[in-house]
Amino acid sequence: MKNLRNSVTLIGHLGDTPEFKELDNGTTLAKFAIATDESYKNKSGEKVDATEWHNLIVWGAQAKTVRDYLKKGSKVMIEGRLTTETWDNKEGVKQYRSQIVVNDFLMLDKKQS
Repeated sequence: MKNLRNSVTLIGHLGDTPEFKELDNGTTLAKFAIATDESYKNKSGEKVDATEWHNLIVWGAQAKTVRDYLKKGSKVMIEGRLTTETWDNKEGVKQYRSQIVVNDFLMLDKKQS
C-alpha cells in the first residue's frame, strides 16, 4: 500500500468547555475532548453502550472559532491526525498521551433561533 495517510475522522460531543490558550509568541490553541458512542449486542444478546473519549488540540484561527462557538455538549465532526506524546514521570516511568491535531471541524448543532 502506497501513500498511507495518518487521518482520523470522528463525530462526537464535547465533554467540557474547551480550554483556550494564547502563547507568548501569539499562537493560539484550544484543547478539549469529545465522546463517541457505540452500541452493540454481546454474546448473551444484551445491548451494550460504550463511550470512547478522544483528546483534541486545535491551533490558530480555528482555535478562536472553537473558543467562540463550542461549549460542553456541542456536537462536532472533526478531521485530523493522530499524535502521541511521551515523557518520563517523576518515578522515571515512561508515560504516553495520544491526541488528535484537528485540521478541520464542522459544528453539527442546529442553529438556535
